[in-house]
Amino acid sequence: MTRRFPLPVLALTAGLAACSAPPLAPASEGAPTHHVVRDPYYGDSLFYFFQQRYFSAVTDLMVSQHFTRLPHHVDEAELLRGGLYLSYGMHREAGEIFARLIEKGAAPEVRDRAWYYLAKIRYQRDLYGPAEQALAHIGGPLPPELEEDRVLLQANLLMARGAYADAASVLQTLAGKPKAGVYVRYNLGVALIKSGQVEQGTALLDQIGREPAQGDEMQSLRDKANVALGFTALQHDDPQHAHVYLERVRMSGMLANKALLAFGWAAAAEKQPKDALVPWLELAKRDTADAAVLEAKLAVPYAMGEIGAYAQSLELYNDAIAVFERERVSLDQSIDSIRSGKLIDELVRRNPGEDEMGWFGGIERLPPLANARHLMSLFARNDFQEAFKNYRDLLFLAGNLRRWQDQLAVYNDMLANRRQAFAERLPRVLGRSRTGDNSLDHLEQRRDELARELDWAEAQANVYAFTHADEQRLVQRLERVRSLLGRVGDDPQFAPERERYRLVFGALTWQLTQEYPTRLREAKKSLRELDVELAQTRERDAALGQAQSDEPAHFEQFASRIAQLQWRIRSLQPRVADLMRDQRYYLQELAVAELEHQKDQLATYATQARFAVARIYDRANVGGSSENPAGEGAHTP
Repeated sequence: MTRRFPLPVLALTAGLAACSAPPLAPASEGAPTHHVVRDPYYGDSLFYFFQQRYFSAVTDLMVSQHFTRLPHHVDEAELLRGGLYLSYGMHREAGEIFARLIEKGAAPEVRDRAWYYLAKIRYQRDLYGPAEQALAHIGGPLPPELEEDRVLLQANLLMARGAYADAASVLQTLAGKPKAGVYVRYNLGVALIKSGQVEQGTALLDQIGREPAQGDEMQSLRDKANVALGFTALQHDDPQHAHVYLERVRMSGMLANKALLAFGWAAAAEKQPKDALVPWLELAKRDTADAAVLEAKLAVPYAMGEIGAYAQSLELYNDAIAVFERERVSLDQSIDSIRSGKLIDELVRRNPGEDEMGWFGGIERLPPLANARHLMSLFARNDFQEAFKNYRDLLFLAGNLRRWQDQLAVYNDMLANRRQAFAERLPRVLGRSRTGDNSLDHLEQRRDELARELDWAEAQANVYAFTHADEQRLVQRLERVRSLLGRVGDDPQFAPERERYRLVFGALTWQLTQEYPTRLREAKKSLRELDVELAQTRERDAALGQAQSDEPAHFEQFASRIAQLQWRIRSLQPRVADLMRDQRYYLQELAVAELEHQKDQLATYATQARFAVARIYDRANVGGSSENPAGEGAHTP
């Protein structure tokens, strides 16, 4: 038994932090590590990634790569994209990315991780030789989170070609460390036993089998170690030690049935059939969907026969045949139910994976169907888990295409509204800017008039040219007073009024003369500002004119892009639907094949039971007992 490797995305999670920062000096143990993301768009992708929103992460990353928004994280982004592809089972595409990273001469730490992932891909595709070659190219140690997995991968490759001694040597490099993982020690124990070093391997597995275990995963691994020890002892004709190992297995664990069956065979090997009946009778009461329970249905009457209880043995064999027949009928019903689609529908309903598709989130909740108990071993198989996740990913993609189809329809409406608004408003805007007193031509003409007036006022040093409205009204009043005084001539009666006029007029003229330079500068400044405003107005008017010709083309481009995407979605939808149908059929056939295999096992068990019944009758006939063919007094042959 070898450990299944952690998922590539988990490994990427460990390695991304190092990819996101420039090389630093080794930090002291336990010190916090600070990482720098230099491109904000790369940070966006990492945000989705660490939220386990892998579809959003990979699509966001691909968009950023398309627009070259990640200049400081080019290799790291490719490594992340390859890992995300790998998490979806896209081995070919991921392999191409890692191969490109290697060929382009990426940084050593990135290149080593690429070789590691490439080796993992090849291993998963049963390309063991090329996988070993990829591992051999790793030039330095991987991050601690990946180094143990690299050693386990190398050991698995060696064991895959039967080099158990070499695998043990590789695993011992990790097993000797103080914090060696329990999976490393377990695999080392298995490799040692398979390489013929039974004593050393047994000692290592025995250590695991006796250790306190926290959590279901570690308790299950401890049970595996003890079951492996028990079967190894039975294979080496050591039933006494097999008892010791198998007694440690939890009776409520996943391996309890195998342990009970093996415990009985250990007692039978010691010629203690009565002792064998104790675990076998307990096992025979359990759910017959487990193959170990079905074997117990045969083992119990066998043990009864061994102690001479032939009548009970015959009865139990016949009961077993009846159980096998009921199970066969139940399996046929389960096969019909599976082919009707109920199993897949219930699996999806109870394990929806609504957020985003990806590697995580396999079958966690079983469907409440009668046939589910027959499929426990199937649900635990990697090929079925992966096939189910692929089917659920296709469901996600189908939903994603539907959402984008609806969204593109909204975009189409938005574009139509914008077209209409543009067509209605632009003529009005252009009309206001090109006709009437507010037209650009009229404004420029008025500006020229003001410039001429300013030049004349400056040339004449006319202090009255820059009077304000209040001052202009005062000048007009003074002009009327002067006219009245002119009509009365030199009449002494109006001498005070003439003096008052002279003083007011003189004061106003003096004030205007004093402020003339300042007001002249302000007038010139205002004229320059007016020129700037008119230039900007001319630019805006030109932009409006350009928009009048360009915007319809832009609208057409947007409309064409939307139409292309709509066509692409419409073309992808039937392809996804076909793949969903094929994947659903494949899932159903996997389940049916598993049940057909169980039916074959049942047929084998039933045949064995019928032969045993025939032997009992033959024994009775040889013994001459015609009235009690399976009587208690029959002799063991």
